Amino acid sequence: MEHTKCLIIGSGPAGYTAAIYAGRANLQPIEYCGLQMGGQLTQTTIVENFPGYPEGVDANQMMTELRRQAERFGTDVRDGAIVKADFSRKPYVLTTDRGAEISADTVVIATGASAKYLGLEDEKKYNGMGVSACATCDGFFYRKKTVAVVGGGDTACEEASYLAQLCAKVYMIVRKPYLRASDIMKKRVESNPKIEILYETNTLGLYGEGGVEGAHVVYRKGEADERKYDLPIDGFFLAIGHKPNTDVFKGQIDMDEVGYIKTQPGSPRTNVEGVFAAGDCADPTYRQAVVAAGTGCMAALEAERYLNQ
Repeated sequence: MEHTKCLIIGSGPAGYTAAIYAGRANLQPIEYCGLQMGGQLTQTTIVENFPGYPEGVDANQMMTELRRQAERFGTDVRDGAIVKADFSRKPYVLTTDRGAEISADTVVIATGASAKYLGLEDEKKYNGMGVSACATCDGFFYRKKTVAVVGGGDTACEEASYLAQLCAKVYMIVRKPYLRASDIMKKRVESNPKIEILYETNTLGLYGEGGVEGAHVVYRKGEADERKYDLPIDGFFLAIGHKPNTDVFKGQIDMDEVGYIKTQPGSPRTNVEGVFAAGDCADPTYRQAVVAAGTGCMAALEAERYLNQ
């Protein structure tokens, strides 16, 4: 069985940053990129809020450069995913999607999280061309424009409030006749003159030439007063939640009810000694590339300390 001092799972900003630090510490890490090389950041186009790129940078270019930097310091970056983990014994044993087993003294889990989508074909068609799952990431591109936010929880209210600071108009598309958000968030969006809440409304599709120009929506679907109409918008933001990519570790490590890996406050340490979590798989709050990169650094430093001890 192949053995490594440090196995890194995932290839977003957290995984690659962990690989850079682990490589510089001469841990000779092995990194499995997962099913989406570069992580969910590669689903966007231009990244403008990552330090060091004053003019912005193509997301795929940035992730390619991070990978090259990790490889420069000796990281063995591999395609493929980890499909099974056994943290019940040391060294830990993990299995790849090709059936190979690898043992590791330390493991950095940086598998990220995936935004939940409505399941519309148009979401794929216009991905990066008006469809986004991150207002903080992409809201800047819609200054003084009209956008829609799908969702009725706290996250949707937060996204709508943020976008209202930038955009001329924000619609909230809410399928229920009420908001599920906390009272303070409800009051915030209801009192904002730039935000209009469309209750009991579902999205049927999107339209536009070369980008989103509007949404096909339906009011009170299936009811006697059902009404279909087109909603002109420039951007379509999903805010119906994220799912951490942690299913493979269920039963092996402590998680919350959603599946986010629990870490000790202020650190990437999990309840399993020598196993660390970084990035969006352990972060239900911020979900930003720069935060993920920071926790990737922390995880690698902790792995080095653990091995030294």
